[in-house]
Amino acid sequence: MDEKLQLVSILNTYYSITEPKINKLEGYISTNFKIEAKGKINILKVYDNSAEILELITAENKILLALKDENIHCSEIIANNSGDYNLIIGDYIYRLLTFVSGTFLAESKHTATLMESFGKTLAEIDHSLFKLSIAAIKAKEIQWDLQHFQKNWKYLPDIPDVSDRSLVDYFCLQFNEHILPLKYEFRQSIIHNDANDWNVLVQNDAIKGIIDFGDMCYSWLINELAIALTYVMMDKENPLEIAIQIIKAYHTKLPLHEKEVDALYYLIATRLCTSVLNSAHSKKIKPESSYITISEKSAWSLLRKWVTINPIKAKNTFRGACGFSKLQSNNLKAQLARRNKNISPAQSLSYKEPIQMSGGAFQYMYDTEGNTFLDAYNNIIQVGHCHPKVVRAGQQTLAKLNTNTRYIYEELLTYTDKLLSKFPSHLNKVFLVNSGSAASDLALRIAKTHTKKNKVMVLQHGYHGNTQNAIDISHYKYNHNGGTGKKQDVIETEMPKIFGSSLETEQEITQLYVTLTNERIQSNKGNIAAFIAEPIVGCGGQVPLPKTYLKSIYPEIRKQGGLCISDEVQVGFGRLGEYFWGYEMYDVIPDIVILGKPIGNGHPMAAVVTTEEISNSFNNGMEFFSSFGGNPVSCAIGNAVLEVLEEEELPKKALHVGEFLKQELKFLQKQHKELADIRGEGLFLGVEILDSDGHPGTNLASIIKNELRSKFILISTDGPYDNVLKIKPPLFFSKENASQLVNEIDEVLKKTKKINTFKINKENT
Repeated sequence: MDEKLQLVSILNTYYSITEPKINKLEGYISTNFKIEAKGKINILKVYDNSAEILELITAENKILLALKDENIHCSEIIANNSGDYNLIIGDYIYRLLTFVSGTFLAESKHTATLMESFGKTLAEIDHSLFKLSIAAIKAKEIQWDLQHFQKNWKYLPDIPDVSDRSLVDYFCLQFNEHILPLKYEFRQSIIHNDANDWNVLVQNDAIKGIIDFGDMCYSWLINELAIALTYVMMDKENPLEIAIQIIKAYHTKLPLHEKEVDALYYLIATRLCTSVLNSAHSKKIKPESSYITISEKSAWSLLRKWVTINPIKAKNTFRGACGFSKLQSNNLKAQLARRNKNISPAQSLSYKEPIQMSGGAFQYMYDTEGNTFLDAYNNIIQVGHCHPKVVRAGQQTLAKLNTNTRYIYEELLTYTDKLLSKFPSHLNKVFLVNSGSAASDLALRIAKTHTKKNKVMVLQHGYHGNTQNAIDISHYKYNHNGGTGKKQDVIETEMPKIFGSSLETEQEITQLYVTLTNERIQSNKGNIAAFIAEPIVGCGGQVPLPKTYLKSIYPEIRKQGGLCISDEVQVGFGRLGEYFWGYEMYDVIPDIVILGKPIGNGHPMAAVVTTEEISNSFNNGMEFFSSFGGNPVSCAIGNAVLEVLEEEELPKKALHVGEFLKQELKFLQKQHKELADIRGEGLFLGVEILDSDGHPGTNLASIIKNELRSKFILISTDGPYDNVLKIKPPLFFSKENASQLVNEIDEVLKKTKKINTFKINKENT
């Protein structure tokens, strides 16, 4: 029999409804039909007949009847001609419910009055349900119940975009860290569990009713509010603001606990993740269905915005709605006093106004006051703050094994295989240590042992670490305040800088510096153990070397028996975009490569990579051993970093975003001559600042850095005159982030010029 004819027969026989007009609606657990007859509208729900489903809908019937007794407007169950609320015919169960008229909340203007009504209605429902205890509901476990969020994690691979997948996984991690430890402290109750904006009806700027109790469950009470807030926040410029009236009204009717309110930030993220995970899975198995995916675009938009909101800001906003006091941050003055008591002033702080940090996510950092900072200069956190894959790699391995390289373990072998695959085949030996400084120190030892020479050639303004040996070869340190000057066995050569040269062409400039360097090589012929250089001189002001400079110098160093060392501590691991290693952009291959900073995404690890021949010469009886270098935890983390770089194609992102940022800065340069030079590769850029007289703009660079800090953007300054803006963000940095940075630099410069013009005018009056 035709489906509609069968339904007509059932409605006529069991409900005395004649000549019905039937329209099929999409459903999740049930198949739903809109029934119109004699001026009345009802909803017929059809379920597969099973003992489990029958038990659940019978429980739902009890709840709807209880809410009716409380005069709470929701769908009412209509008894069939036998007086039963469930009709079982063959393989199906039928239920008839009244149709709640009104406009969907999704299609209504979200006024303050309506939001207050929404919060009050939710509280009334939850207050009524709180009294009920129904075994079938308590036993029910569904993946849409936020306390069972982990049931959805199996759908992570179904999210096609790997960066989106990492964002969801980040909040999975936060759920484990911030919610699960409190699970026994949250109040539990039967809740509606799906007060989304398509299940809420509105009339005359007030809630008319709530429908679809199919996802009802026994869960944490606070989940009810979290789910409702999630959907009204979607597509809002300021999502926190819309939440205040709802929370306030709910709290007035059904008081919340502080721990419940503090959990809302993470539970809202949990609902968003549940939604996008199920949407991704639904599209994979049932691509033609739009029911599950109806809110997908808005959910993704809010999730991406949510990570930019400091959890402390959200918590304090929600607390304020309930009349609770704000979370107390540590007193900055007191913390500075403690720091000064315990920490040497030789260890400096960033910014005139120091920042108390509380957390981070990808390219964002959170302070204790609720502010979110865009991190535009942390090149250590290569694959983003708290990347879940990196975090889990460390957690899981630390829980299993941590030892040293005197034992055999898979993590060491897996990591070294993967790391060395990134190098030419003859660079096939690696030493693992704990910092770039230790790596520089070790590289010098290896070079001197292999060559049996003692002198090291360095570039002026270069920096290679904080051990004594590394300081001795770091012109940036030994030639500046507190430095003791150049050691006898150190040979300096000028940093080849194209910008500011009086020569006309790059070829002429390159030849000048090649000539100067070769003269120093010849004057020390036979005594140079190594020439060490950064592919882009970071502390020298983000200065790229001329394209053919190293190609001219490396052969000369090798002719006299020395080795060529590339210090990739700042620029390696895909930061330069087109090049995974900095030396690749100069078409040379060094003898030794130093790795650090981004290698562990903040975890203390580093490496020295060299050839078998050089490695063998270092094996001279004096064993090299690093207590922590190459431990299983470090190796697991390092491997995770490499996997993230590959899977999420972050070097490609660095290339495209870096090119965009460079172009935007060069466009800005046309408006502000103070931006004298824009240089660098990928997401390792420098902006040289000059004053109006063409002198190093040290003061202006400091003003820009600190003004950007007040606008919650983090950058640094460096160079011989500290007049170069250093831009080297986590590789999650987006074009939107780049535009924000450029726009704010523009605003700072306009403001500075306006102030200076005012001062000049005032002096002239």
